[in-house]
Amino acid sequence: FACYVSSPDLKAFERRLTEYIACLQPATGRWRMILIVVSVCTATGAWNWLIDPETQKVSFFTSLWNHPFFTISCITLIGLFFAGIHKRVVAPSIIAARCRTVLAEYNMSCDDTGKLILKPRPHVQ
Repeated sequence: FACYVSSPDLKAFERRLTEYIACLQPATGRWRMILIVVSVCTATGAWNWLIDPETQKVSFFTSLWNHPFFTISCITLIGLFFAGIHKRVVAPSIIAARCRTVLAEYNMSCDDTGKLILKPRPHVQ
């Protein structure tokens, strides 16, 4: 049975943690939308590239040259992953997971929004 925070210091820490995670949400949403749009463009371009009968008849690089939409969207997607978009779309959950790891030593945890959860003290016999 977990109880909620009552100490002023813990309340201040919880406020700051929830504020920080909430601050990340708008940027995370934008990065998710960018990833979705580029992924859909890449998938659409790949479909058009694969169903084109000329793709089988010409060299690989010529077929990529004949399908610039797929080529550009694929390069963009690869560039986004090299730039770390996979970390940016899950940044709030990474912060919460790292906080849970540290807070576990103090018999506490937090949810995905940053709200602290105090766990009952273990009974030593």
